[in-house]
Amino acid sequence: MPDKKEVYNAQKITVLKGLEAVQKRPAMYIGDVSSRGLHHLVYETVDNAIDEAMAGYCTQIEVTLLPDGSAEIHDNGRGIPVDRHKTEKKSALEVVMTMLHAGGKFDKRSYKVSGGLHGVGVSVVNALAEWCRVEVARDGALYRQSYQRGKPDNKVEEVGKSKSSGTRVRFMPDPEVFKDTRFSFETLSTRLRELAFLNSGLKIIARDLRTDEPRERVFLYKGGLSEFVAYLDETRNALHPNPIVIKGEKDGVMVDVALEYNDSYSENIFTYVNNIYTLEGGSHLSGFKSALTRTLNFYATKNNLFKNGKVKNEKFNLSGEDTREGLTAVLSIKVPDPQFEGQTKTRLGNSEVKGIVESTVGEALAEFMDERPGIARRIIDKCTASARARDAARKARELVRRKGALESGSLPGKLADCSINDPEHCEIFIVEGDSAGGSAKQGRDRRFQAILPLRGKILNVEKARIDKILANEEIRTIIAALGAGVGGDDEHENGENGNNGNNGENDNGSFKLAKLRYGKVVIMTDADVDGAHIRTLLLTFFFRHMRALVEMGHVFIAQPPLYRIRKNKKEFYAYDDAEQDEILKRMGGRQGAQIQRYKGLGEMNPDQLWATTMDPERRTVMKVELIDAAAADKMFQTLMGDRVEPRREFIEENARYVRNLDV
Repeated sequence: MPDKKEVYNAQKITVLKGLEAVQKRPAMYIGDVSSRGLHHLVYETVDNAIDEAMAGYCTQIEVTLLPDGSAEIHDNGRGIPVDRHKTEKKSALEVVMTMLHAGGKFDKRSYKVSGGLHGVGVSVVNALAEWCRVEVARDGALYRQSYQRGKPDNKVEEVGKSKSSGTRVRFMPDPEVFKDTRFSFETLSTRLRELAFLNSGLKIIARDLRTDEPRERVFLYKGGLSEFVAYLDETRNALHPNPIVIKGEKDGVMVDVALEYNDSYSENIFTYVNNIYTLEGGSHLSGFKSALTRTLNFYATKNNLFKNGKVKNEKFNLSGEDTREGLTAVLSIKVPDPQFEGQTKTRLGNSEVKGIVESTVGEALAEFMDERPGIARRIIDKCTASARARDAARKARELVRRKGALESGSLPGKLADCSINDPEHCEIFIVEGDSAGGSAKQGRDRRFQAILPLRGKILNVEKARIDKILANEEIRTIIAALGAGVGGDDEHENGENGNNGNNGENDNGSFKLAKLRYGKVVIMTDADVDGAHIRTLLLTFFFRHMRALVEMGHVFIAQPPLYRIRKNKKEFYAYDDAEQDEILKRMGGRQGAQIQRYKGLGEMNPDQLWATTMDPERRTVMKVELIDAAAADKMFQTLMGDRVEPRREFIEENARYVRNLDV
């Protein structure tokens, strides 16, 4: 009960000044304080330099990871202004570095378009840094200011002369904010490569000076999005020689598109607004999809290319999914005033953008197909092949829907369901094999934990169309158990549904995250080669046909122990070799110790499995996060596609990172 004597008055109202709000609640500004939030600090600083590039003043950005653990971002733009701010009565540099919502991005004369957090970014970086130093070169002089946890050490000082211009920001992540302050060179390189693709002609250099053998990567793509698509499709067989490139501008909105059809069965469309990846799409994606479907249907009908696809003299049309099978596309738009919405604030809401993108893409694509009928015919043939498989897929979906209904007795027989119905508090373990499944069923908490054992490996969905995928018994079982359907969803594409195949009939089998029966989907496999393969097959299926499941953080990987160590009536579990060595060291060495190496989950009795792998209070699970969808697409295609050489190169490159390989 509250203390009624406690007075609630003005004195109870706390006002956080300057950057204190950021330091008090950092996750509100950078998403979280894990690895993702840590790297976001670099991205926000880089975004300022990117804005200079988009404005035409910056041609090179350097990102360097230094031996002391700090990061430095240097650009050759105009340099942050250092003159006295007329209202704040201090240097503009200090204002930008120490005040939220301060920056040139609010002045459309300085930046027509911009990314980042719109004036929040670099001050947030300063707030969450143990220390930060900024050097600005402009107007022939070099200026400097340093900070401690967001507070200036001194005033902005002129420290020398400079023949160049630009800004250099160096900062050390605050260990009081981030548990792990070590930057990943690979993670940063992936994002910097993406930014170089999105900004053709911009040179971005990534350096890692933390080891005895420094690394450097230079990203410069004069071909922009065309090179981006070619990079993404490196391991696929394209249906035409070069990506189709579309550019246009209307009402201040710049549209840049590159697309390519290949012989795969997956759809990969990556959309960006002012260099920001729009995870949930939005009006620009709707415009692109509508233009693609309408243009291909119009061209095929006009040229009588559907004559072999008619069914009982009915009008034949391609659905949206048909036109996107085997498509890799990157859509990048620049919008002066983007409005974001959605669960993760990464869906573009500007309604006017849909029509701009639709008309720009539609007109250019129609012209391309008229000029290159051979390529156009190959694309239409690919789409109609997809359409022929659609009827078989729909029948399979209907079977899955019947089995996936929630009425009593309709769930898969092998599923041991939980008693609670609230998805937020429920989790399902997808387990390799009946033996491990039996232990998991006996060891689980039946109230909120469901168990679904799999018999062997599921189909490799990277090499199969949706009708073949839905004919696979194990995949049908997974879909039925999760209860959220499977595949794409065109419902949000205004103007497209009426022109879909089968006279506009909507396929209700598409994936609906809101119908998911379990908040956590946990993959639990053996710690060996077969287990790793099954895990990859499942992740490929989720990424290709239930992507929202991964994007919204519902997929986890169980971390069972590798060893059980017993000595002097004490028992410990080790999850890797390093932990085993540490435990043995604490126990006085290997002499007298009984060490059991678990070859599979089935070797653990129910109590052991519960205590080490399934008990929420004691277990460790790894959350699968989709940090970069384009990189994930390339990885799955490399690992699970038809080409052997890229897979061999990937394995050779990453072999040194593999631990506990059990062959």
